[in-house]
Amino acid sequence: MTEASVWSASNQMEEKPNASQAKDTTEQWRKGPVDKKVAMLVYYLLYKYQMKEPITKADMLRNVIQMYKNQFHEILRKASEHLELVFGLDVKEVDPNRNTYVLVNKLESSCDDKVNYNSGVPKTGLLMTVLGVIFTKGNCATEEQVWEVLNMMGLYDGIKNFIYGEPRKLITNDWVKEEYLEYRQVANSDPPRYEFLWGPRAYAETSKMKVLEFVAKIHDTVPTAFPVWYEEALKDEEERARARVVAKACTAAVASARGKAMASSFSCPK
Repeated sequence: MTEASVWSASNQMEEKPNASQAKDTTEQWRKGPVDKKVAMLVYYLLYKYQMKEPITKADMLRNVIQMYKNQFHEILRKASEHLELVFGLDVKEVDPNRNTYVLVNKLESSCDDKVNYNSGVPKTGLLMTVLGVIFTKGNCATEEQVWEVLNMMGLYDGIKNFIYGEPRKLITNDWVKEEYLEYRQVANSDPPRYEFLWGPRAYAETSKMKVLEFVAKIHDTVPTAFPVWYEEALKDEEERARARVVAKACTAAVASARGKAMASSFSCPK
């Protein structure tokens, strides 16, 4: 799936965003009966995700796939790709014996409660894209660089998108308040110019490797296809691993000291 095809659905604009309008994201890629089933399955899985209802293969076959059950795996694979790249949701099978699935937000601590409140559909895919632009531009992307990518996706300043709302408000206000992004003036710029960096919440809930994997999937390749960024992402993974070891050691030391103090306080006087 190419980057253009992934985001072509975002070109359709509506005045009033609504959860049910996520169905419209599939309209442009309905070419044949299987593609139509893929579109229907995306909508069905999004509905299940929003309603927090369990997802089973049996339900998908009965309610969506129907006579195309022999193409189930192909339809599910294509629907999963669309959910991942557009909405930032991973389809995971949690019980192979019962064929049950869940949709998992790519951010460890879901941003759905705030970021997605207005439109009712996840916006993590767009956030991962912006984080990817920042990472691949040296961990600091100018506003112009970010908007260049957003424009390629059919998102424009001042034009409301039925999935993401007004893009400028989302990236310079909402996600900045939620600390996913940092938006600041470029030093000594006159007239003022602005740039984006990862916010502390982005560092806490994802990683450079996860974002690079997302970028690579958009381009239908693998992270190692970008050796410079891959090397940086590996170093980031190593630093995170060391930090976890240190944190675990500190926690153990504090627990040990607390235990000794408690034992001392309850010891019998001589």
